[in-house]
Amino acid sequence: MNSNNLSPRLKVVAGLVPKGSKVADIGSDHAYLAINLVKRGIAIGGVAGEVAKGPLTNSRNEIIKNAVDTKIDARLGDGLAVIDDADDIDVICIAGMGGLLIRRILDEGLERLKGVTRLVLQPNVGEYELREWLINHNFKITDEEIVAEDFHLYEIIVAEPGQMKLSEQQLIFGPILMNKNNQVYQNKWKKELLRLEKVQKNLESHPRHGEEKLRKTKLQIKRIEEMFDHVSTTIN
Repeated sequence: MNSNNLSPRLKVVAGLVPKGSKVADIGSDHAYLAINLVKRGIAIGGVAGEVAKGPLTNSRNEIIKNAVDTKIDARLGDGLAVIDDADDIDVICIAGMGGLLIRRILDEGLERLKGVTRLVLQPNVGEYELREWLINHNFKITDEEIVAEDFHLYEIIVAEPGQMKLSEQQLIFGPILMNKNNQVYQNKWKKELLRLEKVQKNLESHPRHGEEKLRKTKLQIKRIEEMFDHVSTTIN
């Protein structure tokens, strides 16, 4: 992967950034996303944030190599601390981290979210917790995507300032992903359903593992089945 050839998940993230944005890419991994957006004329500039000196050096080298050093500044710092008011950042991208870590970054950088019009977030896990944080901090989910990459399935959440209420089902499965109900989404939850059914069978065969774990597993299975019933009814 490089700035001219993004990974499948970063291509989707890039496609969710509006033209004319000033972007902060947090945990930028060689600044590939920010460089790609600037070179294609999507972003007019931005910041690439890194929490360690090694990745920061890599990002700076890539930025110079691609001759975008007048438009992208690579900075060392934890989370949104790399953003200054003078940057006029209006889009923040955070990709490739756990949902709890992304939530912590947003929580600790809450003051720096003022003026931001869009968040493009790609958690590796912990989507529920991230959606919960967004709706509890005056953000509404305006788009969601799911993409397959290297045998993993990644959800991407777009949020903008606003009010939104989500049901427990929507927090788990994604309000927009449920409506789209594409094949990748179905594959994710069919695979998870099969896994849980195997867990249930094993627990029922070995009661000593505990009734509470069995109860939780059955509840998870029920929720996935109800979700599939819901999306089937919606489509029909």
